[in-house]
Amino acid sequence: MSRILKHLLLMFTAVALVACGLVDEDMRDCETDYTLNYELRLVTNMTTELQTQLSMAADVTVSNAIKTYLSDIFTDYAHDVDLDFYDVEEDSTLLHKETHIMNANQSSYTLYIPVRKYMHLALANIGNNELLSFENTEHAHTARIVQQVRDTIPSHKSGFFTARLPMDIKEGEDQQFDVRLYMANCATALVVDTLGSGIQDIKVFMSGFATSFDVCDSLYHYDYTPIVKADRLTLDAPGNICYASVNFPSREATPSKTIIDVDDPFISESADHSLWQIRVYATMKDGSITETLLGASKQLNPGQFTLIKARAYTNGSVKPGDPSFGVSVTIDWEPATSHEVVL
Repeated sequence: MSRILKHLLLMFTAVALVACGLVDEDMRDCETDYTLNYELRLVTNMTTELQTQLSMAADVTVSNAIKTYLSDIFTDYAHDVDLDFYDVEEDSTLLHKETHIMNANQSSYTLYIPVRKYMHLALANIGNNELLSFENTEHAHTARIVQQVRDTIPSHKSGFFTARLPMDIKEGEDQQFDVRLYMANCATALVVDTLGSGIQDIKVFMSGFATSFDVCDSLYHYDYTPIVKADRLTLDAPGNICYASVNFPSREATPSKTIIDVDDPFISESADHSLWQIRVYATMKDGSITETLLGASKQLNPGQFTLIKARAYTNGSVKPGDPSFGVSVTIDWEPATSHEVVL
């Protein structure tokens, strides 16, 4: 190599090194690699709730059925992850995006992106949940998990997790970032003892839950009131019927909430002014339908599981064992009176 060529090569190298260290604006053109460690954090009360509500030997069948149904919900296993990196200045524009099949509860990824500050948003288990989609992702503060808009919707098919983390990628440093993803949906189960009631069939729906979730701000939205069709679980327990649903959380409770409980005919003003509801439709031998609205005054939080035990009566009404639930009963309910519920 000639002396002139060597001299030019040294000059080019020096200019390149200086270009990545002059000012912040120039640093944005210099890429570096760093390690991101992802861990799913499942914080739930499911085990405690099952042990508390289903403590009798006869409840084992019901408990096992609920555990099976929720095995893909309350799990710290992630199938897919969506990793998004946004500008923290100007209009929080999406700068870099990656998707991976994780198939684990922990994983590490090495990324190679320009040196700068980022707002990082991460999601897990959205890919297999057809009811949900990640939309408006061009900017961090508009990125939202949106539920399909329908009058009646099925339950979520997986527990999904989200995280947000400000990141400052610095030049010339070996950096490692730990990202913990937390569950963003929840579940409910209703167990009804129908022995002696004469009820031929029961269908259950839930309502009062969020419709979308802002990932960056960790904020739920309640744009309309969807009806969630609960799934009936297969039980080998005579007289017991169990329904469960998986959905977004409810609204937060207010300190002024007042509960009114009346034993007969199981009517409470809080049933129609509750945070969320369970709608029970019992079909009798003569074909008539009794509607029971169970109104919850306690909020349903992300990652939470709530189990309600109830008893059915000869008029088709259902009364919960938890006195905090308000109850409203309509005998000879007609489906035409409500366009939201299709039995």
